[in-house]
Amino acid sequence: MEYSEKEEAAESKALLLPLEELLAAGLHIGTKVKTKDMKPYIYRVRPDGLLILNIGKIDERIRIAAKFISQQEPQRVYAISSRLYGKTPVERFCEVCGSVPVTGRFIPGMISNPLHPKHAEPRLALITDPRADWQAMEECSAYGIPVIALCDTDNVLAGVDLAIPVNNKGRRALAMVYWLLARQVLRERGAIPPDGDIGKTVDDFETKLAT
Repeated sequence: MEYSEKEEAAESKALLLPLEELLAAGLHIGTKVKTKDMKPYIYRVRPDGLLILNIGKIDERIRIAAKFISQQEPQRVYAISSRLYGKTPVERFCEVCGSVPVTGRFIPGMISNPLHPKHAEPRLALITDPRADWQAMEECSAYGIPVIALCDTDNVLAGVDLAIPVNNKGRRALAMVYWLLARQVLRERGAIPPDGDIGKTVDDFETKLAT
């Protein structure tokens, strides 16, 4: 087990989902690389060398991020992912929250160049991976656009205003974190009750692989 029974019992009472569901999605499974920036979010190291993120901190940052997102005009929030596994989670999040998805390759100048055919003027950017989405990060930083980013153990936080420490590479983990964010944003807006759900499951948020 990643957590002791005592810790599990204590944390599961306050988390957005029961601890076992969060663990099953692999939200806490990091890489074997640790940056100085991400050290405070790491719970322990597994025998195989994989770093384990603190579930309590993941939950805490999802709540903070959702509160901040809920205070913005939905159409001025851009969710960005160049990673394949982030495509469906980003699109479903935007569908539920009324935000704008940017998936696949981020075209340089989309934010920085007013003459760009797809010029965007976000007030807030939600980044799936600072390393993979570096172009979007650079343009947001240059124009003072706040950035919320999903950050794994190997990420650095330069240009990130609010980090959500989480596995940002796993297919199920990305589906889960975007589903939790979408649900919490709607709760913060008062669009659903404090214990309400969004009518979509984590499976709906997961990128399906071609067979």
